[in-house]
Amino acid sequence: MRRTALHSSTVGIRMRRALLRGLALSLTLGGAALGQSVGDSIFPSLGQRGLDVQHYDLHLTVPRPGEPHLSGDVTLTVGAREPLSRIVLDLLGPRVSAAQWNGQRVRWVQTAQKVEVTLPRPLRPGETGRLRLIYAGTPELSGDPGLPIRPGWQNEAGLSYSLSEPHGTRGFLPCNDHPSDPATFTVRVTVPASASAAASGLFTTQTERNGLKTLTFTQRVPVPTYALGLIVGPLERRTAPDVQLGTQTVHRRDIYAAGLPAGTTVPEGETARMLRVLSDWFGPYPDEVYGVALLPVRQLALETAGLTTMPATSNRERVRLHELAHQWFGDQVTLADWADTWLSEGFATYAELLWAESQGEDGQAMAADWYARLSVLPSRPLRATREEEIFDASAYFRGALALHALRLKVGDAAFGQFLHSYVKTFTGRPVSTTALLTLVKTQLGAEAEQTLRVWVEGRTLPPLPEPVGAPV
Repeated sequence: MRRTALHSSTVGIRMRRALLRGLALSLTLGGAALGQSVGDSIFPSLGQRGLDVQHYDLHLTVPRPGEPHLSGDVTLTVGAREPLSRIVLDLLGPRVSAAQWNGQRVRWVQTAQKVEVTLPRPLRPGETGRLRLIYAGTPELSGDPGLPIRPGWQNEAGLSYSLSEPHGTRGFLPCNDHPSDPATFTVRVTVPASASAAASGLFTTQTERNGLKTLTFTQRVPVPTYALGLIVGPLERRTAPDVQLGTQTVHRRDIYAAGLPAGTTVPEGETARMLRVLSDWFGPYPDEVYGVALLPVRQLALETAGLTTMPATSNRERVRLHELAHQWFGDQVTLADWADTWLSEGFATYAELLWAESQGEDGQAMAADWYARLSVLPSRPLRATREEEIFDASAYFRGALALHALRLKVGDAAFGQFLHSYVKTFTGRPVSTTALLTLVKTQLGAEAEQTLRVWVEGRTLPPLPEPVGAPV
């Protein structure tokens, strides 16, 4: 997510509504669900420990784009990293009306933020099962006061769309809503025939019947739940020539929503140039397709997988580059804990410098500008300790400067090789700051690791990294 302004919003305290539904209301959730959570440092109630959701097969019906009500039918293909007698999913707003496990009805119970399904017998490591949930209602936006937006299912300007980082997908999809559990998706969206839909993944089919239109998208590369992009409303799909990156073919399409300000566009050829520069530094592009969805709304841009959600107010070159870089850092290399957000935002911010240099700009001047911004703000170690820090200036600019210091220490060739290795090592394996430091020490040596560690752990802002031989 690219922050064009760093701020926080204040929200009131919601009344919590407890709903006990299912075939056995004698079940209780409360501490049992919380005790099974992933144990995230920032959002301790999210997700379920030991659950491995491999695929979401979602059919979402949006009867009136721009209004919040929706209904869904989702089947999750799940595995287990430890024996599980129950499956606990995040869900905020809609209510479940039916649950099946491998085609058989099962008991469930729902509270304000969780759905817990009791399995006929424990799911053990090495086994998989299919959990189907049918639900409907009005998604709730997450209201954490430390976040600059209220993530979730947004409704404005005649559009409904997902803007879910860090934990808003639970508003419209029962899910294991934590980045440590990425999955593939099949998404079918049913809308009025006068509307359309776009989503992460390849567009595969469209059918029309009884005044309704159903479009299907297949996201075959695993991504975190927050990165699932979904937009419904009056949309125009514009294709562009495929981009060839060595032996890899990346399909191109952009989405233009109705009501955009005049002149709002993605410059012709820019995406292809960006893909080539970033793939040189980071390795193969992680997905099959890429594009930008331009929306006439005032929001922050988000790296929704293969289809960046781009409000017209954020549609600038560096923002487009930043969100594209997140396809590697955030969508492909996923976080083990939200405390390590700098591993996404710092890397994507540093990609802006790499792109600027490829266009003939002065990267060191850009680093000095970041440093000047940080020097007038409170400093902190890079690992966040509270919500207000996960998207602050340190996560973006100090994180980027930490990488700049590492690059200047080891040189461009070794730094580039390391970036390729880092992406490859942590594809399919959530990353942490500790794991990054270990990899740096293993591949680049103890001195390089210490250079990075000063930026990662220091309570004060280290000196601005300068190229070797720069005038003092």
